[in-house]
Amino acid sequence: MMPRTRRARTGTAALAAVPLLVIVVFFLYPVGGMIARGFWPGGSFAPRAVLDVLARPRVHQVLWFTLWSAGLATAITVIAGVPVAYVLHRLRFRGRSLLRTVVVLPFVLPTVVVGIAFEQLIRPSGPLGGLHLDGTPAAIVAALVFFNLGVVVRTVGIFWEGIDRRTSEAAATLGAAPFRVFRTVTLPALVPAIVASASVVFLFCSTAFGVVLTLGGLRYANVETEIYVLTTQDLDLTAAAALSVLQVVVITALLVVASRSRRDPRALAQQVGAARRPRRGDLLLLAWTAVVGIFLAAPLVTLLLASVRTDSGWSLQYYRALQSTGQDGALLVTATSSLLHSLVIAVQAAGLALVLGVVVSYLVSRPRSGGGSRRLAGLFDGLFMLPLGVSAVTLGFGFLITLNRAPLDLRTSVLLIPIAQAMVALPLVVRTVAPVLAAIDPRLREAASSLGAGPVRVLLAVDLPHAWRALLAATGFAFAVSLGEFGATSFLARADSPTLPVVIYQLISHPGPLNFGMAMAGSVVLATATGLVMLLVDRLRVGSVGAF
Repeated sequence: MMPRTRRARTGTAALAAVPLLVIVVFFLYPVGGMIARGFWPGGSFAPRAVLDVLARPRVHQVLWFTLWSAGLATAITVIAGVPVAYVLHRLRFRGRSLLRTVVVLPFVLPTVVVGIAFEQLIRPSGPLGGLHLDGTPAAIVAALVFFNLGVVVRTVGIFWEGIDRRTSEAAATLGAAPFRVFRTVTLPALVPAIVASASVVFLFCSTAFGVVLTLGGLRYANVETEIYVLTTQDLDLTAAAALSVLQVVVITALLVVASRSRRDPRALAQQVGAARRPRRGDLLLLAWTAVVGIFLAAPLVTLLLASVRTDSGWSLQYYRALQSTGQDGALLVTATSSLLHSLVIAVQAAGLALVLGVVVSYLVSRPRSGGGSRRLAGLFDGLFMLPLGVSAVTLGFGFLITLNRAPLDLRTSVLLIPIAQAMVALPLVVRTVAPVLAAIDPRLREAASSLGAGPVRVLLAVDLPHAWRALLAATGFAFAVSLGEFGATSFLARADSPTLPVVIYQLISHPGPLNFGMAMAGSVVLATATGLVMLLVDRLRVGSVGAF
């Protein structure tokens, strides 16, 4: 009979093989295939061509715009988000749950919807048209802040909840003013969370696709949109591969910084900072939170008004028109059928991401004594974080050029888009579930193992019952992200079965007031669906959600 320790190791290795096989086949292989097309043009290895690409003036412009816009947006997001994190996670007041949802909602909105919403706000005839921001980099930076503010608020806020109040209270009793307490006691404790959130925000800003594509047009491009143009319009795979390699290197470095700044997940089970009622000294922070709330709500309200305003007055005409194919046959299918198709795909993608994410979370959250095993777990965890930063455009095009022949010819498979979207959502599932599993008392697992339970049985009998809230929250996150995914799906969706984000982009690309109004209505429907999901997720009160 096989010894128990050896049997457990064999079971763990078999369990790890499943997500490893999936990430290799459906992420590393497609991305590698895309990059190989650039390094091996015509079948011969030609690295000089890639280096020549990096010397192009256009590439320098794209890299500079990506760096400064992402850096500026990250700085503004952190400065604006930290005070809001305090208000929403350390104070208790009526409407806090709704405000939390408003803050996080932009992060799960389709980026194309975010771009459209801001375009409606700043266009010459819009509420802020007098500022003349339309077609400027300032509009792109503002939209990036809008999209990523929730990451800072949740990451820093969740960390803040776990800080023991007694330390700051002791400093206050010794005569320290509130600002000095924050500067000398609270801020140093928050540095890991701030660094981690800033790293992730910079990652998302530098890889933004729909926002820059919608607001920047052909004048302003970041690395992500440039890869899209080089791939779809110029067919310059060598240049696209060069930018993809550069992007992967930078993103990997950012993920390392974020992971090293991440808090020990076991501390989530020992939080002592309960929320309190606001005091007089909190009025300024409450006012700032109200300003941020208005900033976040303004584009969405403008989008809603645009969806019900017609030449003849207020009407639901554009919502009824979603059952048509648009003006001058802009679509091959109705927008409502694309919504149903999006919902089905999102369910499939969320299910796949949840299964894989639970297995990965279980494996990376197990306690380890040896330094080698901990480093191996860190590498395993980092491998499944890579989809956070690799271009969804690269992934989508990689699917097309690698999964097109036996035994992996999936070009006509209905699972192609769900698999791609699951790869995008997988890191969020892991970041939601893994900290909760890590906080479980290891003695429970040891007791189950001593009774002969293998890794799968321990996972099913011990871990999952303790983490059901995190599982539901992870499912909601994966569903919302999949519902709005646009980058990879824009490559993979067939004309006769597009998703709603693809249909929205098709509508705004075709002139005509009806098409425009339908795009606004479709965007509102998509925003409402993701908002309802995120409201449910917030009510689950899962501490790890959003703490990347």
